Amino acid sequence: MALFRRSPKPAAATPPAADDLATLLLEGEDMLDRLAAAHRDRWGAGSADSWSVDLGAGTIAWTFADKRVVAPVQILGSYVQSSGSWRWAWSNERIPARVRADADRLRSWGEAGGHTAFTGAELQVDEQTAMTLAAIAVRVTRATGFYRGDHGAIPYMTFGAVTIEPNDGAPSTFTVSIPA
Repeated sequence: MALFRRSPKPAAATPPAADDLATLLLEGEDMLDRLAAAHRDRWGAGSADSWSVDLGAGTIAWTFADKRVVAPVQILGSYVQSSGSWRWAWSNERIPARVRADADRLRSWGEAGGHTAFTGAELQVDEQTAMTLAAIAVRVTRATGFYRGDHGAIPYMTFGAVTIEPNDGAPSTFTVSIPA
């Protein structure tokens, strides 16, 4: 696909250690599967009654009948199905810098490796390509959680260690360990 064609690298750029997009995509898809299973099994990811993001606090929260789960969040980008457009979070001034730091890292990584799909603010893509971008992003950033919103300009997000706050007990923390 032309979207993932490499542009010539500037002479001074040092490419990342793993810059083969096909390999990164396979590893990213595997990470998405493993992360989803780990979070689903531990705290029920994917079955919450509702979810919300607090940009000011830099957190994502899921609400269940018997608990609330909270984690630090990073917004990678958003996808609008009706227009087939993807917008990287680094290009959205409404998203605080600390909540788009991973997107900023991806842009720098794309610039260093000549991966233009990560350096253009907005791309015309289908939903499958948006997931491809997310899988590579999860791999490159070594995220420990991933969540895709479900309405409007659909946000694609990563998250860190989750705090599980049961309605009737002591909170606990859960982190997925990513091997080096």
